[in-house]
Amino acid sequence: MRIGLVGGGFAALSGALATAFEDVGWSGIEIVDVPVDVPPGGLERVDVLCPMGSSISGALMDATAPRMVQQFGVGLSGVDMPAAAERGIPVDNVSGAESGNAVAVAEIALLHLLALLRRFTEAQANVARRVVGEPSGTTLAGRTVGVLGVGDIGAEVIVRLRAFDAVPVGIGRRPRTETPRAATLLDDEHYHRTGDLLAALARCDDLVVACPLTGETRGIVGADALEALGPRGHVVNVARGPVVDRDALLAALRAGRVAGAGLDVTWVEPIDPDEELLAENVAVTPHIGGVTETSYAGIARGFVASVERHLGRDL
Repeated sequence: MRIGLVGGGFAALSGALATAFEDVGWSGIEIVDVPVDVPPGGLERVDVLCPMGSSISGALMDATAPRMVQQFGVGLSGVDMPAAAERGIPVDNVSGAESGNAVAVAEIALLHLLALLRRFTEAQANVARRVVGEPSGTTLAGRTVGVLGVGDIGAEVIVRLRAFDAVPVGIGRRPRTETPRAATLLDDEHYHRTGDLLAALARCDDLVVACPLTGETRGIVGADALEALGPRGHVVNVARGPVVDRDALLAALRAGRVAGAGLDVTWVEPIDPDEELLAENVAVTPHIGGVTETSYAGIARGFVASVERHLGRDL
């Protein structure tokens, strides 16, 4: 079986997959890199295409003739779902709750939020300057933090916010009672629908973005949302870059309408080192939220189970 990893990066991924296949006694696995764009000479066929933060087009499906598309993780926003359906190609992902990915991403969200509140970048600079006792930061305890997206990742963020004595406010697409984890973790007073986003943010000090990228959520954190959050607010994005309007964020930071941002995902990956946002109070990590030994092992096991479920071993 040939597994095609699309887009490059995520160096530990192929090793985790190879180990997971080996652990269940599945031999003859070949893991290859596949470019996003089809070269003039075409491509060899694969059995499984795996998007790694990249897009999978109908043209790529035609060039590689996969039997399925399997994400290493949750997000499928880069997959041309209508093209896959038209070709009869199943598409699947791995639950963040089952794999441990949700816990890992929630931890990186808290890392960014704490670093912003405690002004970690300035503190590190002061070590080099031999300055003691500065800067003065802000505690997370007591702050009200909006969590946009209350699925597996958002729920784990909420759990961890409570451990820091922060007050989480969930913001979700569906009614609270129809979202299992939100129904358990939040009451009606601390839950808003996405249609009520501005009112939700007006009561929040900070925002963690943890929702899928869809047509409805693309750019949902725009100028109005940032204005509602206010000048002391921080935005942390562990979802997908385009959920936050890049131009609106840059303008708000420059004008002092928000205090800072922490991004584990960006609009183009890797981000340009000369990106204008980096001159503001913005910290970026290179999409490593789910990149831990524990989560990768769990995701790889889920990946193998999904492939076996869809394709069996008769290949």
